[in-house]
Amino acid sequence: MMILCVAEIRHGKLVSSIFELLTAAKAMGQPVAAAVVGGAAASAAADTLKGRGFEKVYVASHASLDGQSDEAYAHALKAIVAQAKPETVLLPASAQWRAVAPRLAVLLGTGLASDVIEATAGADKKVQVVRAAFGGNVLSKIAVKGSPAIVTVRPMSYTRTDASGSGAVENVAIAPAGWKVKTRVTGFAPEAATEVDLAAAEKVVSGGRGLGNPQGFELIRKLAQTLGAAVGASRATVDAGWIPYRHQVGLTGRTVRPRLYVACGISGQIQHLAGMSASDVIVAINTDKDCPMMKLANFAVHGDLNEIIPAIVAEVHKLRGEAPAMAGAKKAYCRASFSRNSAASAAAMPARASAVRMWRASCSARSRATPPTGRSTRSTSSST
Repeated sequence: MMILCVAEIRHGKLVSSIFELLTAAKAMGQPVAAAVVGGAAASAAADTLKGRGFEKVYVASHASLDGQSDEAYAHALKAIVAQAKPETVLLPASAQWRAVAPRLAVLLGTGLASDVIEATAGADKKVQVVRAAFGGNVLSKIAVKGSPAIVTVRPMSYTRTDASGSGAVENVAIAPAGWKVKTRVTGFAPEAATEVDLAAAEKVVSGGRGLGNPQGFELIRKLAQTLGAAVGASRATVDAGWIPYRHQVGLTGRTVRPRLYVACGISGQIQHLAGMSASDVIVAINTDKDCPMMKLANFAVHGDLNEIIPAIVAEVHKLRGEAPAMAGAKKAYCRASFSRNSAASAAAMPARASAVRMWRASCSARSRATPPTGRSTRSTSSST
């Protein structure tokens, strides 16, 4: 019995999602190997992985795989599976591998579970997964039939394992000439973006309907720029057309696991909480002190975000020595809770103290907290 984790190489660089898959695989209690598919960068990626906790690293390398063709990648992975003989294959649910996974399942004649947020091994060692359904209103527990089971894991559903070890690299012979690939990638045009990538951000500032209008995201971007954070959003603002979908956080958007998550004007619907509740430190700014997000937050700031955010930005700049505090800024008060899962006594503190804590949280070098378990209890669960 063995689990095979597929590494992604994007523009010549190894993507860190492989270490999230390693965490998921180790939690299933079976030996873990890695698979690397690619062109010139495959060998370097394999050398990196062999010392990072994998018992063996299988490599399928060929110049034709530099084109990142879904068909070619599926055939190359089929060759690796034939040699490695895993019980389960875990792939990142990225744009690239979400397209490869169904092709691989068809080639192998086996079952596929896509975009899962949790994977476990049953009593019979068969993989069971949890995935969101009906817009995140239901979490379904699914038993994957067939061997090997093909599973794509949603990014940030697991922490990244920083393991060490000495594994062997094993090359896999492939014959691309016989694959009859019908498509090829002719070029790549990256989207021009000046903001921090939400998927891998260590700090995230998100906005919700409490912003009042699309222009409210200018405040969110200002705070995000000040903290060096990515910009996130609730589903309601995306559906309203206030901000593009790529910023959406939640079960129907992106799952994030930053050291600092600042929720501005977000009430905290279950779909949103499931996408960010594993954040190390959560700061909520809202006029509704009883909303779910304020109860979940480590630091809950009760007040008008249009006054609080500029005050916090000004205080952070002052702490850095970059600019004086905002003249005439009103004091805001917040409720500090140091326990995410238990009731805590309320304590009033001015916006400056809130800014200090937020800034320290954003700069903290402490290790990540263990992610909460029992995600499937956050909403109705069903079995299929």
